[in-house]
Amino acid sequence: MPRRWAGCFGVPAQSGTSVFVPLFDPAAVMDAIEQHGVTFTVMVPTMIGMVLSHPEFRPERLQSLRILTYGASPMPTTLLESLLSLLPDLEVYQGYGMTESSAVLTALGPDEHRTGGELLRSAGRAVTGVSLSIQDPDGNVLPPRETGELCARAGNFMREYWKQPEATAEAFRGGWYHSGDAGYLDERGYLFLVDRVKDMIVTGGENVYSVEVENAIATHPDVAQVAVIGIPSDKWGEAVHAIVVLRPGAEVSADEIIEHARASIAGYKIPKSVEFRSESLPLSGAMKVLKRELRAPYWEGHDRAVN
Repeated sequence: MPRRWAGCFGVPAQSGTSVFVPLFDPAAVMDAIEQHGVTFTVMVPTMIGMVLSHPEFRPERLQSLRILTYGASPMPTTLLESLLSLLPDLEVYQGYGMTESSAVLTALGPDEHRTGGELLRSAGRAVTGVSLSIQDPDGNVLPPRETGELCARAGNFMREYWKQPEATAEAFRGGWYHSGDAGYLDERGYLFLVDRVKDMIVTGGENVYSVEVENAIATHPDVAQVAVIGIPSDKWGEAVHAIVVLRPGAEVSADEIIEHARASIAGYKIPKSVEFRSESLPLSGAMKVLKRELRAPYWEGHDRAVN
């Protein structure tokens, strides 16, 4: 809900006009932007990808847009680079946070986006009043560039989960809010998210972050969507499994997908198997891929340490 407040209350509070599309549809969104001269909007990466890949997309249709903010799920590097290239005058912001923090913890601004390089993989730095730390499972704060769970302290956090005192205590243990996101901070305080803790795959004793594998596969020109999950394996405990939706008319083999990924990630992170689907991946109301649904058929009758 907090991410919607900018449109519901923030824009009118500054004498602006809000334009609502009842249900996200890329064609309807482009029509609304053109018709009303929309200057600012917020999208999740899935929405951006659907707009840029729509057959009716042309950069000039979005020429009124001055600011675009994205967040809520990982942004594939190839999609971000495409957005910046197609709309070179657009001011692009990334906001990272959660409902519990009402809702922003970090931000990455237009200059940082245009700088490119490593910063394109960053979620930005803490906004004013927010303190971040990366902690191991025992609550120890980790040094720069070591991966652990992102924890935060700030005055904009909720008081409690309604009638869930145990869940509240667990989330705020040690005086920090535990986000459930895995990542690291660099020497300048930029946050790099690598995965949801629950989506991390432990294969052969090694940690594999699904987002990294997804980014490697997403650079294949014939891949429209990809999700990477861990599936049961007698040999590895969990095996890296890729679920791929190809672009219309494309024909690609599993071996081609695996070899493409091998060019940019370590061998133990390479998918052991690839599944092709003709239908789009299941999405939540916030347009995030529902990995729990993708995992469920494989883990029926098995125990998984992280759900």
